[in-house]
Amino acid sequence: MARDTSERLEFALTAVPFSIECIGWKADIDLYRPLFAQVINQCERRVFQKEKVPASEKIVSIFEPHTDIIIKGSRGTEYGHKISLATGRSGLLLDISIEKGNPADSDRLMPMIERHKQHYGKAPHQVAADGGYASRKGLNEAKAAGVDDMVFHKKCGLQVEEMAKSRRVYRSLRNFRAGVEANISCLKRVFGFNRCTWRGLEHFYAYVWSAAIACNLRALARIALG
Repeated sequence: MARDTSERLEFALTAVPFSIECIGWKADIDLYRPLFAQVINQCERRVFQKEKVPASEKIVSIFEPHTDIIIKGSRGTEYGHKISLATGRSGLLLDISIEKGNPADSDRLMPMIERHKQHYGKAPHQVAADGGYASRKGLNEAKAAGVDDMVFHKKCGLQVEEMAKSRRVYRSLRNFRAGVEANISCLKRVFGFNRCTWRGLEHFYAYVWSAAIACNLRALARIALG
C-alpha cells in the first residue's frame, strides 16, 4: 500500500498541469517522497528480511528526519537528541553539548572535560559525574588531564581513594552531583527541556540554547539578589 501510494504520487507529479497553486504541493512531494522510500526500505529490511538496521540508517519521523533514537536502558527508548551538560557550584550552566546519535555516557566524559579546558583555559579542579560516565579509562584520562578529584555517582568497581583525595571529598562531590538532578528537573519543567516544540534541527539547537540562556539569567538574578 505504501509503494502504491508512492507510485500514485509519481504519476500525479507528471499528470497535474503547472500552476501557481501547485508549486507548494509539488515542493512538499519532493521533500517527503525520498523519506517515504527510506521508511519503506527500513521496514522491509527489519520486518521481512529480519535484518538489524543500524540506527544511522533509520528515520523515526518524516517530519523531523534529524531525530535520533535514544536508548536509556531499562527506562525504554526515546526520540530526540541526547544532551550533555555541565554546571558549576553557582548553579550556572557552564557548557552544553548536543550529541549526534546515541553515544555512551562513558565516551562523553573526556570530550566534555576537553571542552571545559577550551572554554575556560584549564581543566576543572573537581568533577562529579553520573554513574553512566564511570570507567577506569575515563578516570585515568581525567586525572591525566588535570582533574584532581574525579568522582562518579556510582563507584562501578572503582575505589574511593582512586577518585578523590579523601572520603569526605568523595561524599561532598557525590552529594553535589545528586543536587544537579534538581537543576535538570527544573530545565525540563520550567524551561522546556523535556520537549522541543520548534521544527528543524537548527531550530532545535536554538531552542536548547535559548532555554539555557533563560535558565542562566534566572540563576544570575538569584546570585545578584543574594
